Amino acid sequence: MYKLLISITLISFFACVGNETKTNTTATMNDYKQVNITELHESPVQMIGKEWMLITAGNSTAFNTMTASWGGLGELWNKPVAFIFVRPQRYTFDFLEREDYFTLSFYNENYREALTICGTKSGRDTDKVKEAGLTPLYTPLGVAFGEARVIIECRKIYGDFLQPEAFIDGSIAENIYPQSDYHKMYVGEIVNVWKR
Repeated sequence: MYKLLISITLISFFACVGNETKTNTTATMNDYKQVNITELHESPVQMIGKEWMLITAGNSTAFNTMTASWGGLGELWNKPVAFIFVRPQRYTFDFLEREDYFTLSFYNENYREALTICGTKSGRDTDKVKEAGLTPLYTPLGVAFGEARVIIECRKIYGDFLQPEAFIDGSIAENIYPQSDYHKMYVGEIVNVWKR
């Protein structure tokens, strides 16, 4: 009997420990240090293409987020920038069109399921942030989530739809856009970078 109780207690303890690493309901901006983008010594290809990111736009009244694995970080027009691609049918698109700023946030691997939820469900008909177990975090210029290890705040400086005639490799347009639902590209000046 005592062995059974000890086993149940240990299982409960480790289950609780596992959950503590998954959610962060008390995160504030005080948990982050502001850094220069040049101090972020990570591969953008790894961060965006392999680990994925959340693109979020809105404010404390209303916001939406979506998972993305296309985009980049770099230098353009003498500014550090991020560029993202969003299809017009995505609910986040409406928020990006309205707002002057957006955030990109990056997570450790144990949040892969949360990012999958945010990439496959629409904020139009479900509270995917709650379902994903993420905690909204209001940054100086927008919204991110308290579970992020890196948050990049961007000011929109350019936006336009990809044009089918501009594809030098026409097979990309044929394979990626068979319904001609071309992404809109947004270029954002990187204003703030926050790191845990």
